[in-house]
Amino acid sequence: MKWIEVSMEVDGESAEVIAEILNRYGHQGVAIEQAGFFIETWEDEVPKPERLNVRAYFPDDDRAEAAKKQLEDALGHLSMMYPMPTPKYTLIDDEDWAEAWKVNYKPLHIGKHIFIRPLWITEVGEPGDVVIALDPGMAFGTGTHPSTQLVLEAAEDLLTANPQQRTLDLGCGSGILAIGAVKLGAPHVLAIDTDPMAIRVTVENAEQNEVADRITAREGSLDSLIDPQTGEAKEQFDLSLVNILAKVIIAMCGQGLGKIVKAGGVAVFGGIIEEQAHEVEDALRTTGLQPYKRRLSGDWVVIEARKE
Repeated sequence: MKWIEVSMEVDGESAEVIAEILNRYGHQGVAIEQAGFFIETWEDEVPKPERLNVRAYFPDDDRAEAAKKQLEDALGHLSMMYPMPTPKYTLIDDEDWAEAWKVNYKPLHIGKHIFIRPLWITEVGEPGDVVIALDPGMAFGTGTHPSTQLVLEAAEDLLTANPQQRTLDLGCGSGILAIGAVKLGAPHVLAIDTDPMAIRVTVENAEQNEVADRITAREGSLDSLIDPQTGEAKEQFDLSLVNILAKVIIAMCGQGLGKIVKAGGVAVFGGIIEEQAHEVEDALRTTGLQPYKRRLSGDWVVIEARKE
């Protein structure tokens, strides 16, 4: 199979809006990276981004032309309010997919002691670092997205304070959050995703990081954790990491999201832009989850909520 990479270089003001549009057509999410700068330093040393690259991939099949037209129509509507760049399309062979990621995927530090590196780079970080080695393949989750970084920072703080927390990674992508949670002390992580490719990549990355015995990866979504007969949770977790999209989180609130969190447990929600935060927090409250903290990076917000 061949893939079409669609990329756009934009300013920070329009990046989130364009990412939302690309997410409708892209396979396994959208990558947002700082144009002309590889994130290789501690967060407080990273210069303020002026230009960002937003990229997504979709299959080069009989739906490709329709996807292009829908994308360009959506951008055309936006351009009446704000100048939109012309999307750039690049055809990529299936075997070259990983190479497309490697161009912009470099090691980076996150939080206090988390060091993420691609498998093809041998850097080990600083003494005491928790090292996560990844090959994202076709699954979304390299650690370069601000939302992923914020969720990892939250997990680091929460698991450092109390490492013995059974953890859920809901929408696991590459497995980056599940692997990070285990390496930060979680005794076991259940990683679930609706995409079988994400499950395969999560298992492979868990094996590369020598934590496969502490991660269970399986296909499914929130409904797989809820008993259809009783409406109660089949499983509950001390810590839930949910890095998806605001609209998906809000929808899940009506599907029993709060029931999978143990009393006194914490859930961390990412994939939220600042203007969506209040709506997400209101939805979380209806499930018995009480938001108590926000983490910010640019326009991106991660919300921590506790089950009373």
